[in-house]
Amino acid sequence: MDLAYIPSPSTGVLHLGPLPLRGYAFCIIIGVFVGVWYGGKRWVARGGKVGTVADIAVWAVPFGLVGGRLYHVITDYQLYFSEGKNWVDAFKIWEGGLGIWGAIALGAVGAWIGCRRRGIPLPAYADAIAPGIVLAQAIGRWGNWFNQELYGKATDLPWALKISAGPNREAGLYHPTFLYESLWCVAVAVLVVWADRRFTLGHGRVFALYVAAYCVGRAWIEYMRVDEAHHILGLRLNVWTAVLVFLLAVAYIVISSRLRPGREEIVEPDLDAKSDTADGGSEAGSDATADGTADAEKAGAKADAKSGPDATDTGKTAVGKTGSS
Repeated sequence: MDLAYIPSPSTGVLHLGPLPLRGYAFCIIIGVFVGVWYGGKRWVARGGKVGTVADIAVWAVPFGLVGGRLYHVITDYQLYFSEGKNWVDAFKIWEGGLGIWGAIALGAVGAWIGCRRRGIPLPAYADAIAPGIVLAQAIGRWGNWFNQELYGKATDLPWALKISAGPNREAGLYHPTFLYESLWCVAVAVLVVWADRRFTLGHGRVFALYVAAYCVGRAWIEYMRVDEAHHILGLRLNVWTAVLVFLLAVAYIVISSRLRPGREEIVEPDLDAKSDTADGGSEAGSDATADGTADAEKAGAKADAKSGPDATDTGKTAVGKTGSS
């Protein structure tokens, strides 16, 4: 008899009248809001404008959702396009299935478009939102709990996850890999924030550190999973992806730190331009005032010089006339 385990929800959908509220979508939405909110706070602390992160997220989030779904469908095509499967299910994103690799890759394209429209350097924006992204992942992973998916091997540990029988799954107690990854993401967020403050990272190195740290955890968590996946040389495809992305992230940190040390001083150029304009206007006004004062003093000096002799002559004439009288 199992005395302790993590229960799974009996259903991943709650109905509010005719409106279905899906736990998976709810977790994704909450994660996005938290990521944008925290990213906005970090952006303002770096010297950016309030609302900039949200404006660019309007581009990044839809691109990320499409990229995440594309990666999942392409790498697990047998779930949708093999015999007996319905290809229409590939569009049912609310049933689960978002690949973080595709979400980050295509989301970066959307962020680049948004940054380009605002004249903002993408690396600085990526550094600001990196901890928010990984916190969004931590929250989003709980959507897998609602769908009873992404669990690991069978276990009798006290924190085992109880899975009920269903399509493509057997009832039992399994490692809660969704929980492992959620906790790992929180730890990565703490690490990234600490490293950013301690070493004053910039030029995309905060984002690269997030990617590298996440990949370390994802590799061993992926190794524990038992859901269907493609294998290369005995390892799951996502393990190889994590290894490759980790190496690329570390290489970027090393090369970037040598080519562009330090951190960006200006993250939102239009703010700096407005500041320069205001400073220039103040300086121009000061110069104009100074010039006007100088001109007035010169004019006064000329008037005094001219009126001085005339007044003396007038005084002499008056005295002469008085004496004659």
